[in-house]
Amino acid sequence: MFSFKVGFIEVTWIDVIDIGMVGYLLFQLYKLMRGSVAIKILFGSIVLYAAYLLVKVSGMELMTSILGQFMSVGVIALIILFQQEIRRFLLLLGKTTVFDEDNPLRGFVWRRSKKGNEKHFQFNPVIEAAKSMAASHTGALIVFAKNSDLKFYTESGDLIDAIISKRLLISIFNKYSPMHDGAVIIHKNRIKAARCILPVSDRSDIPANFGLRHRAAIGLTETTDAIVLVVSEETGQFSIIHNGILDHNLSTQELRNKLNYYLIDDNLNFSDNKILNEVKEIVKDLRNKGEELREPV
Repeated sequence: MFSFKVGFIEVTWIDVIDIGMVGYLLFQLYKLMRGSVAIKILFGSIVLYAAYLLVKVSGMELMTSILGQFMSVGVIALIILFQQEIRRFLLLLGKTTVFDEDNPLRGFVWRRSKKGNEKHFQFNPVIEAAKSMAASHTGALIVFAKNSDLKFYTESGDLIDAIISKRLLISIFNKYSPMHDGAVIIHKNRIKAARCILPVSDRSDIPANFGLRHRAAIGLTETTDAIVLVVSEETGQFSIIHNGILDHNLSTQELRNKLNYYLIDDNLNFSDNKILNEVKEIVKDLRNKGEELREPV
């Protein structure tokens, strides 16, 4: 068995794997809570626990007894304090599983099996509608569901199940429409619902100039694989949010490229083409030198 000694401690490969997994878990938890109030609560809890250990070692019985009362209910208190973060963490775990929509291999083969179908996704009406709404400074929040149908959020709004249409989207987000306040969810080339309620992110690092639409878009993409398009009511600018990352002030062409990349996922972007061309040049040079190589497809 693989093992080595650090001082008088013998470390095995199981210990290395164990430490690595714990470190990775702590890193993911930190990323999950970074920028939110929860990280300050976590640091406060660590300071409190360190103080408890210090007074216990020092023999301060009264302080040990007082802090010990907090330690005895520590797990329950942490569950209560971090309930939103625990829920988000479990949602992230659920998002990465292969059990989605009753298909045990759906999450594993999604990119391959969906690739052909997603190429027929019609987002041109969405872009045209976004351009019209941006020109009139009409705010919009459009969600593109990918692997998950976002049923929970769809049911929070008004079900539509209609073909994607520029006029329909403009009508929904018209400021005098009863359905304009909320998000539109698009799944499988259809507008599934409007006036949907999305979870608002509580991150403190979001700039103050972004309102509730952007916070809701960030909050949804932090826990799902959805892509969200936001049209700002104040500035008329486009934003695309994915995995909690916001791309702001996009041009129409940049918006089209982002949707094409995230929704169609051809993996034939500029960098890939550049690498492929470089490989072909190398193969060509080797062939000129008499090497028998097969040119990449």
